[in-house]
Amino acid sequence: MSIWVFGYGSLLWNPGFEVADSVIGTLPDYARSFCMRSIHHRGTDAAPGLVLALDQQAGKACEGVALQVVAGQEAQTLEYLRERELISSAYVEKELSVQLVDGREVTAVVYVIDEAHEQYCGNLELEEQAQIIARAVGGRGPNTEYLYNTAEHLASVGLHDPALEWLAARVREIAA
Repeated sequence: MSIWVFGYGSLLWNPGFEVADSVIGTLPDYARSFCMRSIHHRGTDAAPGLVLALDQQAGKACEGVALQVVAGQEAQTLEYLRERELISSAYVEKELSVQLVDGREVTAVVYVIDEAHEQYCGNLELEEQAQIIARAVGGRGPNTEYLYNTAEHLASVGLHDPALEWLAARVREIAA
């Protein structure tokens, strides 16, 4: 039986594994947020960037894309995702229920923030987030690239995230 992975950030535009199907879905009780300091991929120890994480918030919901892993590639995909997503233990791997727009409900592998981890930085003001993202660069490139790609991909699949859209516009102003 194939598995599903819930994408809400870079997995939307760079899953890194072969996808059999992708369907817009909603994960209840979590919010997409730049609440994780990035010290590897989009920043450094000396100058951390910010990356998206799912912050548990009762009553909220995160819209993203459920990605179905090609049958037979489950083990190698999970190995890849764990190497990528669990690099600093700031994310916790969970299996959660995602409601798909076509009415199905699937259990998906989801990476959520560990609020007790030192990289957690929930509740930063949007302007502070913009200032950090505009300047940070890590092993996978500029933090701006991560923000712009995520915002553009969400828009391309018809998903609206007002905070992310504001951040993308503000970071472009700062960078100009």
